[in-house]
Amino acid sequence: MADVASPVTVLDRLLDPVAACLTPEVARSIAGLRADPVTQARLDELADKAAEGLLNGAEQEEYAAYVEALDVVGLLQAKARASLASPSLR
Repeated sequence: MADVASPVTVLDRLLDPVAACLTPEVARSIAGLRADPVTQARLDELADKAAEGLLNGAEQEEYAAYVEALDVVGLLQAKARASLASPSLR
């Protein structure tokens, strides 16, 4: 029986070909991505409510969507930074 990969491992593997396509300019742009102020404010609001256990059902779904999206962006950013650190791309 094959080992079961975690969702993060699966995503990491699927994003490897994307990372291989990054030019240094694109990698720098991805590494520097930040949420716009409105999105960051909403995320902060939801995070505060989550920490206090005060999210309603719709807010829980919204917060989970943000967390999942941030996981993908964070993984892409890590791959972008790694590609920039690679001597072949500098």
